Amino acid sequence: MLKRLWLIFAQAVTVVLAALFVVTTLKPHWLARSTPARGTVAQTEQQIALPPPSPAASVVRAGFAQAARIASPAVVSITASKALERADGRDDPHSGIPGFPWAARKPQAGLGSGVIISADGVLLTNNHVVDGASDIEVRLSDGRQAQATLVGTDPETDVAVLKISLPQLPVIPLGDAASLAVGDAVLAIGNPFNVGQTVTSGIVSALGRSQLGINTFENFIQTDAAINPGNSGGALVDADGRLVGLNTAIFSRSGGSLGIGFAIPVDVARQVATALLKDGVVARGWIGVQTRELTPEIAEALKLGDAKGVLVGGVVAEAPAALAGLKPGDVLTRVGAHPVASPTELLARVAALAPQSQVEVAVQRAGKALTFAVTVAQRPRPPRRQDD
Repeated sequence: MLKRLWLIFAQAVTVVLAALFVVTTLKPHWLARSTPARGTVAQTEQQIALPPPSPAASVVRAGFAQAARIASPAVVSITASKALERADGRDDPHSGIPGFPWAARKPQAGLGSGVIISADGVLLTNNHVVDGASDIEVRLSDGRQAQATLVGTDPETDVAVLKISLPQLPVIPLGDAASLAVGDAVLAIGNPFNVGQTVTSGIVSALGRSQLGINTFENFIQTDAAINPGNSGGALVDADGRLVGLNTAIFSRSGGSLGIGFAIPVDVARQVATALLKDGVVARGWIGVQTRELTPEIAEALKLGDAKGVLVGGVVAEAPAALAGLKPGDVLTRVGAHPVASPTELLARVAALAPQSQVEVAVQRAGKALTFAVTVAQRPRPPRRQDD
């Protein structure tokens, strides 16, 4: 009897173990607990929780994509070609005829950028981009191309105005450079090294940079947004995509960006463009004096005491200052109602005067205070810079 019970028990255990083996192998999830243990993953569909859909990318993305979208369509690439010249300086009429010694030469081409500021096709760029060009081609970001007409240039601020004729032109909104503050975010948009339209970002590093020896009239915005060759004439825009400057120059030992770039404020560019579009020239006052900073050492050497002003180092013959009676060695202290304390300040004060107007100029001469009535002339246009 005992032997029979043991046999039944053994058979039952064998059947149970066999069934457990089959279930473990083929249907392991039948043995899973309702709550997964630590370190395990729930296998049933009811226990798999998918994450909710992410917010739209534009909601969570940080950066200046919107500003770039607003400004970029109005930023163009410019190719300015210069005609070949013969050794005697005249245009070469045979540059394309085989057999002539200069036939293999190619016209020089300069690359730069520009910004469309009106729907009728007015563009701003740098004078040095188009200086001396016989052919100017503009390429838009949408692929369209057009030949540009040169409206006018102002070498002393390095601003040039072009015009193209195309329908439905994108226009960049104009900002206010005077409202910028050091630390404001800005974008530089242009065509560096002709790689195609490129957007770089940075901040306003400084304002009112001058005495850099780049232009005659300098009031630059300094930025660390990357500016490279080909960016000249392109847009410096604020975080709202508004034009605040024209990228113009970089400080570089290698030819590439070192984080010190300079842009002409849009206020200056707009004033120059208005004058060029209206009169074809920027009218500035000129009296014909060559000046130097009046240092304490110079003042002591000339026995000028504590005089404050600008030392007149030279007077151009037959210029308004010479005709009025100013002489080298005078210390110019006032122009009209405005005191002047530096050559840069004097230059700006005189340039703001209307040609043919009269202004009273105050000087110190040998310890005496004198005044002269000067008839302001039109500032002569500087000679065109020659290529090396």
